[in-house]
Amino acid sequence: RSPRSGAAGPMSQAGEAIVAAANERWLSRPGATLGGELQVPGDKSISHRALLLGAIADAPVVIRGLLEGEDCRATRRALAALGATFETSADGEIRTGGRGAGVLRSPDHPLDMGNSGTGMRLMCGLLAGLGVAAELTGDESLVKRPMERVAGPLRAMGADIRTRDGRPPLRIVGDRPLQGIDYAMPVASAQVKSAILLAGLFARGRTRVTQPALSRDHTERMLSTLGVPISFDEKEAVIEGPARLGGGLIDVPGDFSSAAFFIVAGLLAAPGGLLIRNVGINPTRVGLVDILQRMGGRIDIVAAREMGAEPVADIRVMRSDLQGIDVPEHLVAPAIDEFPVLFVAAAAAAGRTRVTGAEELRVTETDRIATMADALCAVGVDARPTPDGMIVNGGTIGGGAVTSAGDHRVAMAMAVAGLVAQGEIEIADTRNVATSFPGFLPLATRAGFRLEGSA
Repeated sequence: RSPRSGAAGPMSQAGEAIVAAANERWLSRPGATLGGELQVPGDKSISHRALLLGAIADAPVVIRGLLEGEDCRATRRALAALGATFETSADGEIRTGGRGAGVLRSPDHPLDMGNSGTGMRLMCGLLAGLGVAAELTGDESLVKRPMERVAGPLRAMGADIRTRDGRPPLRIVGDRPLQGIDYAMPVASAQVKSAILLAGLFARGRTRVTQPALSRDHTERMLSTLGVPISFDEKEAVIEGPARLGGGLIDVPGDFSSAAFFIVAGLLAAPGGLLIRNVGINPTRVGLVDILQRMGGRIDIVAAREMGAEPVADIRVMRSDLQGIDVPEHLVAPAIDEFPVLFVAAAAAAGRTRVTGAEELRVTETDRIATMADALCAVGVDARPTPDGMIVNGGTIGGGAVTSAGDHRVAMAMAVAGLVAQGEIEIADTRNVATSFPGFLPLATRAGFRLEGSA
């Protein structure tokens, strides 16, 4: 159906994966008009956690809306290699075995976590807590990412974890009982916090994690939903171990980070409005909305409701005249994954946008500050990287050829840039979009993008 006459419904997950895998290069053309409504796939962060916690629960867990991207598939494959069982119904629901944490055993081969830093860091905490010996490795990008900030606090709990110069592969030596600790994170990180809490499930005594700024609390919410006694707020999370997990239902809402590309796209090219349905609006995740509204973006949160432990809403956006701003540093952490597309919004906005306090972007799938600055400069934008952010003098985006450097969020961000560019933007190295949003290309096309893929 026309993207302006109804919902852009999802294609099959298998079809999405095939489409994504077939495309190494995209061409984004200007002049598109977006509209109608759509729904993005399930939240990647919540999907990882649902698989990990479901695998060790003492009663069956039913997971609805799980993201079937490559990152989550890697986590599921790794858990299956450890002995966890999952059944998938005809309607896509996943049911875990409900046999408890004791079902996991040391694998006879290294566990390949693909491109998933979240999967590797959380799995490391879980296996360290269980005393399961394993080696965790990944693709060319993942083995370059820092892991000592996870391994360090786990060692303080008693784990024996070995890295290669601070990077993967991670080798976890089993049969090391852990002791709960008080750990003050030097940098707010949901992945580090979650790894420590997962280890704390099986440690003796209290594990307390304090953070200098707000970070995602999906792990805490899900543990509470599954019956684990845990207390948490924006400053700390406290768990008493050892603990057991009950079963239940986990509904995975639409991924806000995936919706972010369509939020910015709508602000640039949806004069009649674009509605994104069923999006998770966890307050630790939606800093981008606040930033864009400060830039003049017309964004409405409608039909707010609860989906299990997570808040959910529909998001309506309208084409807006954006203005550059100095992004407040307290909004950086709750918007950290959305900065590639925020930089595109800044490039399209009038005036200067300045981002500081975002040094975390230098240690993601790529150095996202450098990669986005290179991509924007390649299409004529005055984008100046700084050690902890970027200064973007916006107003005009030209055409040209860019590379995502294998970063899925950079690829999708530059596809959004093509909506209002003065010429075509050719985006190389887009295969990794399958890690988080395998159906982006067909969904974007149905929403009105003039976007084509090629092998």
